[in-house]
Amino acid sequence: MATRYYSSEPQVQHVVLKKHHKWILGSFSSVVIIFMVVAGILLNGIIVKQTLNNEQVNDRIDELQAETSGKLNELTETLLQQNNELTTLGSQLGTIDEKFSKLKASTSEDFSGIIERAVKAVVTVRTNVGQGTGFIVHEDGYFVTNAHVLAGGNTVNAINYEQETLPAELIGYNTELDIALLKISGSQETLRLTNSNDVQVGEKVIAIGNPLGLQFSVSEGIVSGVHRAGINRLEAYIQTDAALNPGNSGGPLINKEGEVVGINNFKIGSGESLGFALESNYIKDAVNEIYMKATNQTLI
Repeated sequence: MATRYYSSEPQVQHVVLKKHHKWILGSFSSVVIIFMVVAGILLNGIIVKQTLNNEQVNDRIDELQAETSGKLNELTETLLQQNNELTTLGSQLGTIDEKFSKLKASTSEDFSGIIERAVKAVVTVRTNVGQGTGFIVHEDGYFVTNAHVLAGGNTVNAINYEQETLPAELIGYNTELDIALLKISGSQETLRLTNSNDVQVGEKVIAIGNPLGLQFSVSEGIVSGVHRAGINRLEAYIQTDAALNPGNSGGPLINKEGEVVGINNFKIGSGESLGFALESNYIKDAVNEIYMKATNQTLI
């Protein structure tokens, strides 16, 4: 009988990979490697880009800081200069009473007795983007100005004769006639609107306003024409040779009786002494129309 020998070690089965299996594993490994390389490149690009952006932001911050410092220095110098100019101007003009005395002396005798009373009813109209002039038509603080004075602004204040700055409430406006009605608090001095149909060519008038920011400036002239056509093609304007400048808009044109014959509206820049004021009858109609919409009553 033949003798059989059995090994105590387990038998190992050798798996032989076929050719297509090797190809699949190799391809998968290559894809993983390529993915890791591409991911590394993208991550590196992101890091580099972020670094560059941070550097650009830091450079921009430095530029803004330098620019802001420069602007602050310029503003400080401007404020100091304006303060010096105001101090000098104050010493030259003296008190407000002295100022009005000079204004009265600079006009003819026809107006020497009315300027001081008239300016008490005139206000500087100031918005966050510009300024003009207005005048009070009712003792409860209702005043008128040109609607274009308020254009682009979102806050409006009135500076009165006493140099008080008062917040103004917009009641309404008429764009065709360029009229706006506003209100400030307190009891106020007023100006009376006369009948503009009685205005005569050649009669003397004065314009009160704030040309170029110079408060309560007065210029004298005559009525050069009546019922002139304006930009709106309405024959509703008084022509005057009284000097009108930016800041006069919305101010009163006053006759020698101290009554308002018109509201200073515009000038023709290409000509000399060609100023135009909306006639007082149109002012009255516009004001009452605006007030009527708000209260169902007339105001003046």
